[in-house]
Amino acid sequence: MEMALLRPLWLLLLPLLVAVALVLHRRRARLGDWEQVMDPQMLAALRMLGHVEKSGTGTRGLLALSAAGLIALALAGPAVERRDAAAFRNIDGVVFVLDASPSATESAHWTELQTMGRFGVAALQSRPAALIVYAGDAYLATDMTADTRQLGLTLSLVGSETVPDPGSRPELGLTLAEQVLQDAQVLDGDVILISDGEGIGPAALAAAAEIAARGARMSVVVPQVSPSAETLARTGGGQVFVAGQSEELAMFLGQSGRERLEKQDYPLLFWADWGRYLIIPALPFVLLLFGRRTA
Repeated sequence: MEMALLRPLWLLLLPLLVAVALVLHRRRARLGDWEQVMDPQMLAALRMLGHVEKSGTGTRGLLALSAAGLIALALAGPAVERRDAAAFRNIDGVVFVLDASPSATESAHWTELQTMGRFGVAALQSRPAALIVYAGDAYLATDMTADTRQLGLTLSLVGSETVPDPGSRPELGLTLAEQVLQDAQVLDGDVILISDGEGIGPAALAAAAEIAARGARMSVVVPQVSPSAETLARTGGGQVFVAGQSEELAMFLGQSGRERLEKQDYPLLFWADWGRYLIIPALPFVLLLFGRRTA
């Protein structure tokens, strides 16, 4: 767990507080040092009347300094990095485009493709996502949502009978994905095409170029690397992932949203400020300062 200080200049108060504490200690923490300037019997009488504090009550100064030190630490803003920081919905998002044609769902690689899709969904954390399924036509199965757990379950249920239209036209799924990003007002994001590689042609390349033109990236998940898949991913500004690279896909999706927001000058979105909690231990010191003076 990484820790940092959001406002480190407040720590400059600590040396000053230490210097004040040393001065109070040398003067035995009592302003005026009554024992050195007054007759002992008169001082004892004044103490009985409550006009002069006991020597031990000089600890009030130390209490005040302790409270001030904790408050200075709180103002410095000790923070820990948050891996699950929420992303702005209108900045980042992911659209999964899943090939539900018979050539994909009835292939030996279908289970691997679905597994990679679920790994990708699980890595999103707070990034919103949508799911599109396609064969001869494309349909929006799940609109942009932060409930990625439900989206993962929906992805698992896709089969050969999900899309009734025969054929394999990934360009329709990619075009619909671009429309989903536009309707959700996503300024940046990822489109993940999960396919057996069939049907990739000029129309799909044009759709990938449209996605890249709006600032998103289009990546491809296929059973094995092919020239058409590489060309499509390169056109969309993304990467190619093959069956078995579930962890690589999860890392790609888990980090890309954070990197984008950091480039947009939103680094503090990923830090949880714990300074406020340091005020709690400072409260007892402050309360003791209001205690009634005793003789």
